[in-house]
Amino acid sequence: MNLQTIDWVIIAVFFVIVIGIGYVASRTAGKSTQEFFLGGRHMPWWLLGISMVACTFSADTPNLVTGMVRENGVAKNWAWWAFLITGMVTVFIYAKLWRRSEVMTDLEYYELRYHGKAAAFLRGFRSLFLGLFFNLLIMATVTLAIIKYGQILFGIEAWQCVVFGSIGVVIYATLGGLKGVIWADFFQYSIAMFGAIYAAYISIQQPEVQAIGGLSGLVGAESPIASKLAILPDPGDLSLLVSMLIIPVAVQWWAVWYPGAEPGGGGYIAQRMLSAKDEKNAIGATLLFNFMHYAIRPWPWIIVALASLIVFPELDDIRQAFPGIDEEYLAHDVAYPAMISKLGPGVLGIVIASIIAAYMSTIGTHLNWGSSYLVNDFYSRFVKKDASQKHLVAVGRVSTVVLMVGAGFFALQLKSATQAFDLLLLSGAGTGSIYLLRWFWWRVNAITEIVAMISAIVVGIVLVFVVDPASLALSLGGTPDAPTLSLDGNTVRLLLAVLINTVVWVTTTFLTKPEPQETLFSFYRKTRPGGPGWAKLRQLAEGEGVDIEGESKGQRWELPYEIACVFIGTIMVYACLFSIGNFVYGNLLTGVALGLLAVGSCYGLFRVFAKSRSL
Repeated sequence: MNLQTIDWVIIAVFFVIVIGIGYVASRTAGKSTQEFFLGGRHMPWWLLGISMVACTFSADTPNLVTGMVRENGVAKNWAWWAFLITGMVTVFIYAKLWRRSEVMTDLEYYELRYHGKAAAFLRGFRSLFLGLFFNLLIMATVTLAIIKYGQILFGIEAWQCVVFGSIGVVIYATLGGLKGVIWADFFQYSIAMFGAIYAAYISIQQPEVQAIGGLSGLVGAESPIASKLAILPDPGDLSLLVSMLIIPVAVQWWAVWYPGAEPGGGGYIAQRMLSAKDEKNAIGATLLFNFMHYAIRPWPWIIVALASLIVFPELDDIRQAFPGIDEEYLAHDVAYPAMISKLGPGVLGIVIASIIAAYMSTIGTHLNWGSSYLVNDFYSRFVKKDASQKHLVAVGRVSTVVLMVGAGFFALQLKSATQAFDLLLLSGAGTGSIYLLRWFWWRVNAITEIVAMISAIVVGIVLVFVVDPASLALSLGGTPDAPTLSLDGNTVRLLLAVLINTVVWVTTTFLTKPEPQETLFSFYRKTRPGGPGWAKLRQLAEGEGVDIEGESKGQRWELPYEIACVFIGTIMVYACLFSIGNFVYGNLLTGVALGLLAVGSCYGLFRVFAKSRSL
């Protein structure tokens, strides 16, 4: 496909602006690691919230959603919609705790919460494991999406996609640090969201879709793809209901550690919270992120996915339309870039710029986040403890470039993001509960986390690369009194990983010694988590005449009110998400009712939240 001059001009202007943002931010980014990795800890909530949602607005996410809808229908999105609960828990319970900790990265937390060589090992190992292995794998899957866009839209080689996609982002991420990344995210998110909405509009205008009645025909009862439209799994199909809805909502949100949706917050979400001006801005940022991420973004992608089922019903239709695409990259997820190719001059340039923006915002975040681990939690902690701030910033810039080169190399080896996604998901299964409880239960220790991490990695590798998922499929019931419940192999192996790893870490906790009393006193004094999980520690401190409660002494525990905020906030966002969905489907009365529920929930949320803060 050939772009017109206007398209190239738009793309060029986009690159000039984002590189310019990096240059302006570089004036302060080089002063210290706190400036380079945390923006000086004075970032406002609205900018951080948009940055969070921008870095999850990845180039591969529309492809992933398109693949889900084409293969399993709209209801398959519960695989990630369920993580809203995780996000709301982070907003109302953990955001303030992270900001109080005042650590540089979430890995520095380990030597605040735990003690000695075990804590140091945990911090150092995870800095390399997450900063290199996990980070490179995530960036490689995102870069794989850019390769697929390049194959569909331009017919260029994979290595060219990697090189062209990397140049701009590595420049502004290296120059401007987190501040450059965050301001670039703000600009890029605006472009990316506009591009997604316009792509949805153009998808509905395609002749094949107009031939069945446009949007109303696409989502109506007589639609050729009616079986794909349900937002909730069919209640009459117990197997689908359990695998698509019940397990994600009941288990996945708390049990699985996954980048961007970590139970208790972590990774680049924690980095944004740590860079906030104060606790209030940290909470506001994460609330805005979750609202935009789950309520606002999904439907443009879903509309494009549904329209693609009319324009390209089968993979063979995409193959015939784009004969230049390599067979190894041909899958349902390429239907999204295939639909993008339908855009006209000018608008096509804007939408392609939006895709590049989505890619760059995600990669920029991962470059800065991964570099912060390598510099703060490995290099300055174990290699050169007396390094100057200027030297550490220089190392951070070098590691940013190295990470980008590594991600590009792995992307060229990766043929399918599915196996990488499964490995990432399963290697964190069962550990999520640790990240929730370690703030509120004094008994969790460094050995708990080390053993859980090793167990999760081993179990994940075995379940992905050794065990055939088909061999794990289960079928239960099948009698008049017990309907058949069939669980596919992927669902069973997730449950197995959660069960095995949870048993391992809980057993380890009770078989090993707790952290030293002085370490626990210091952690409690700084973060003030409160609650019955620390009752024994408070009794010990009181018996020894040590004040660990500080300004929180005599105050009621906020957690019950915060849990109420989590519940109400979750209803608010889901109501908004499904209100928009019902308007798209033409169900105006239901859409209005859900919209009113969202508004009422918003009012109740802020009333309860204000009450919790006044305790």
